[in-house]
Amino acid sequence: MPIDLTETLVIGISATALFDLSEADKIFKQKNDTDPDTAIDEYRTYMLKHENEPLEDGTAMPLVRSLLNLNSHKNSDDKAPIVEVVVISRNSPETGFRVLNEIRRRKLPITRSAFTAGEASSIYLDAFYVDLFLTTNEDDAQEVINSRVCASALVKKPPHSSEVLNEEQVRFAFDADAVLFGEDSEIINQTDGLEEFWRIENEKQDIPLQEGPYANLLKKLSKVQERLPGRIEYSPVKLAIMTARNSPAEMRVIKTLRSWNVYIDQAFFLGGLEKSRFLKAFKPHIFFDDQDSHLDPASGEVPSAKVLYPSNSILNKIMRDKENQKQGPDSEEASS
Repeated sequence: MPIDLTETLVIGISATALFDLSEADKIFKQKNDTDPDTAIDEYRTYMLKHENEPLEDGTAMPLVRSLLNLNSHKNSDDKAPIVEVVVISRNSPETGFRVLNEIRRRKLPITRSAFTAGEASSIYLDAFYVDLFLTTNEDDAQEVINSRVCASALVKKPPHSSEVLNEEQVRFAFDADAVLFGEDSEIINQTDGLEEFWRIENEKQDIPLQEGPYANLLKKLSKVQERLPGRIEYSPVKLAIMTARNSPAEMRVIKTLRSWNVYIDQAFFLGGLEKSRFLKAFKPHIFFDDQDSHLDPASGEVPSAKVLYPSNSILNKIMRDKENQKQGPDSEEASS
């Protein structure tokens, strides 16, 4: 009888987000730029030559380890795991052998995988029941965001800090607008300014915000909290919002979460203060945001991942136009 994963948090992850394959990736990209016909052969040769050598952690490894540890809390009568991690990689089965080897070497309880030999891995997410897909491939991340199959993010390089995170907990930090919530409020902020944003958010504080690309993931995490023993306030899954919102735009966030029946452990309404300062203190296993201005400083301190806008997003165009204006007319002409 097929296993029912409807109550299980399923994380899909690329090999390059789980392990540090930057050297192999660099070899492929350099060869692909100069001699595309032989790039795959050279990459294969490198992976086979080094397949028995250990791999270092990728950006998402702290998150994966801590999530898998949650299964120790599973009720013995419950057949479905609390968390499942699936490796979904553009490697071929041959070059992916090194990844499988490392999973076994570390004794990671990851049993499902797919190696697609260059084909977009994103098309298999629905079949695996994936709730969140983490990747270093921007095309895959964009395709998932466009399809709305699940939450997806482009992981940044591992942080400079080598601090070991608490594996007895799993700590998530989320931006608010265009991540947990829809884009509408952020569009107003970007086009009409902060004063108008504050006015509208205060006026509409009793109207729940639209669901964003990470709304379903947050709700699934809330379900996971319910499956864990003890009161929700003491759950090993800790959820935090790190948002540039502040008063009078904060009440709508809390009221929206109440309407979703989601419990958030911590919320930070920062009003323009640098998020990385607070993330360094909160120590999340991963931080999700849509803007590089927040992610670039944060990624040096904590594992971080970028939530891309849908290709047809109004906000996508607004942010691109603003970036072009910063860089001047030459940049705008080059990008058109």
